Amino acid sequence: MEVWKLPISATQKGKLISAGYTSISSLSSLPSSDLARDLNISDSEAQHILKIALQGCTRLDSSSGNHSVVNGAQNAWDMFHEEESLIRITTSCADLDKILGGGINCKEVTEIGGVPGIGKTQMGIQLAVNVQIPLDFGGLGGKAIYIDTEGSFMVERALQIAEACIEDMSEYSGFLCKDFQAGQVKLQPKDILENIYYFRICSYTEQIALVNYLEKFVSERKDVKVIIVDSVTFHFRQDFDYLALRTRILSGMALKLMKLAKMFNLAVVLLNQVTNKYTEGSFHLTLALGDSWSHSCTNRIILYWNGNERYAYIDKSPSLRSASAPYSVTERGIRNSASNCKRVKMMGTIT
Repeated sequence: MEVWKLPISATQKGKLISAGYTSISSLSSLPSSDLARDLNISDSEAQHILKIALQGCTRLDSSSGNHSVVNGAQNAWDMFHEEESLIRITTSCADLDKILGGGINCKEVTEIGGVPGIGKTQMGIQLAVNVQIPLDFGGLGGKAIYIDTEGSFMVERALQIAEACIEDMSEYSGFLCKDFQAGQVKLQPKDILENIYYFRICSYTEQIALVNYLEKFVSERKDVKVIIVDSVTFHFRQDFDYLALRTRILSGMALKLMKLAKMFNLAVVLLNQVTNKYTEGSFHLTLALGDSWSHSCTNRIILYWNGNERYAYIDKSPSLRSASAPYSVTERGIRNSASNCKRVKMMGTIT
């Protein structure tokens, strides 16, 4: 049960969500003194909130007959075939798709991070467009949710990429479809833009509230096949005096996004920024939010410069080998790089 359903004031609900207490279970066995400190309220008010939460748990248990049911048991053979049939979203870069096993996986959370100007937002917009490629053309025929925390989403750029995507489908329809007539492109740029649900987020509390709302939003729009957060980092790099509080909030948000990916068979793509980390006498660029956050995603892709060429490197994945591939950001969107340079290099060092 979510805390926003509790019969308490809107101010109290807002403070709970801001502090990372999004479900009643997160309040179980919590001392009132800890809750009072985290919410900056009196101990008596904290005791009142915990009492209401306990009553909510009791009603929930009684309504379910006091039986705990665990769903999801599955044999390994079925899991193997399910993974083989996973649908993927193309990046429009054949070299990148190759090391990704065909593209960005659904049912998984993929983090894509890199330095400013490397093309993270371009990648996000490209995926929001490509998820709509019709089934006849090897796509998903889905819709996208784009969560913009930095104000970097450019609708003009989305239109440009959408137009290029439709041109590509028209050009190659004879190769992609056995029945040419059945493969005629009916999708228009206007349709693609209408199928991108855009949310502008201006604070970390709004970000938490939206993530909590997404399950309801997606359940009413089952054709959503990708959720893009650009970037997941922005509002969590400031206004936090307690790193433990930030870690708890981020962990709760990551768990909800993982649940959404599995429940609705969609891809979650989290764009991340970089920060400096001091190790072995020098500063190294690393993805933001710390080591604990690095375990919150299924796959981690690092975008970096190698000379004048852009590269993508698979830094972490349970099913993909570590590998790198060049890519380009063009007027038409993400595409193959013309360079033959295959040198593998991790993110640069600042001395």
